[in-house]
Amino acid sequence: MILSALVTFALAAPTVAAERPNVVVFLCDDMGYGDLGCFGHPRIKTPEIDKLARQGARLTSLYAGAPVCSPSRAGLFSGGNPNRVGIRDWIPFESGIHLPRGTITVAQALKDAGYATCLSGKWHLNSKFDGRETTPGDFGFDHWFATQNNAKHQDPSNFVRDGKRVGPLKGHATTLIVDEAIDFVKQSKADDRPFAVFVTFHAPHEQIETPPAYTAMYDDVADPTVRDYYGAVTLIDHEVGRLAAFLDANGLGENTLVLFTSDNGPEGLKRYPKAIHSHGSAAPLRGGKLTMYEGGVRVPGVVRWPARIQPGGERAEPIGFYDVLPTLCALAGVPTPAGAKTDGVDVTPILVDDRPVDRPVPLHWQYDVAIDGPWRLALRRGPWKLLADAELKRFALYDVVADVAETRDLAADRPEVVQKLRAELEPLVIPPPETQKEARP
Repeated sequence: MILSALVTFALAAPTVAAERPNVVVFLCDDMGYGDLGCFGHPRIKTPEIDKLARQGARLTSLYAGAPVCSPSRAGLFSGGNPNRVGIRDWIPFESGIHLPRGTITVAQALKDAGYATCLSGKWHLNSKFDGRETTPGDFGFDHWFATQNNAKHQDPSNFVRDGKRVGPLKGHATTLIVDEAIDFVKQSKADDRPFAVFVTFHAPHEQIETPPAYTAMYDDVADPTVRDYYGAVTLIDHEVGRLAAFLDANGLGENTLVLFTSDNGPEGLKRYPKAIHSHGSAAPLRGGKLTMYEGGVRVPGVVRWPARIQPGGERAEPIGFYDVLPTLCALAGVPTPAGAKTDGVDVTPILVDDRPVDRPVPLHWQYDVAIDGPWRLALRRGPWKLLADAELKRFALYDVVADVAETRDLAADRPEVVQKLRAELEPLVIPPPETQKEARP
């Protein structure tokens, strides 16, 4: 009997391994919820991403890790509230802030499960690549081709590859990033290893530089800065399509989970005086980058996985960046690492069968310097979205299913819901370090 069981296991094991999906995550920078054709933009051309949505599903309630770049990325990779790992705001150059060594990430978990792992693009979880602060290589990425923060979009000069500065490059950063990702996938295929590739675009973050071939697609638009923004999104679309086509042409598309999204809502403050400014749209949501309203944290999402996800669907169940780590661990056939400080859950049932999941820890956000009035905290549970000030004394309550634009504050009408959600939110708040408390007015 024991011998029979061992034979059965030996025959089954390769099949299980073969079913583990490859993973490609596309992460844009400051792309708004309404910037894609498949999310309702009336003008921007995104035929490749729209095709991915038809081949898979739109994620219409996908939430970033924060309403600003560095914390959102920390939430994506660590699987939990970014304040817990000390990433509370965007990381200024040479500030000394970086993702702490020893933080367990999704890349490390997948690498330990036998995946070849790669990051290509913007990192922004350290303040400099100087050999002293942590790099993607410290968090499970076998290969990385990255910039600390932004890059000059055309002919960038600040990329670092596996710890070595690359020097001036020719071409657009959006294209160079995908070139690197494709080369990595080729090598992983040659090595017969499953792969997890995170393609983290700099675009369409200000300051925007767009090749003439893409601005020319919008010659009928009067404002040249709008043409540049629209063209930047269409260039991203082209490069997403190029990598997807490579997967399909090489027999990898069927069992590769592709996720496309953005790190936070669109920029709207025009903080860079000489920049070609963002013209991103959060429509139909309220707010944008740096706010706790839906437009700050709710982001476009498209997922394709032909082996498991039926084409043409929509997933309205809330999913968050915190869910990426436990979900990909489950799909890789390994438990979430014991030391991972995740606030997420395995959302495979949502992705594959459109079934809700139990969520012991609700989706929540904490951003100490949000710009939308008093709101510094937010929580989503079911249809309800609670906004709160830092002291948990002032609240706004929205039914974001019935009122996606957050136009009707129901806090006064539903005090019992406010109190219930407040009780869930309070233990999730992470106070700033004493030094930061003292520095704040």
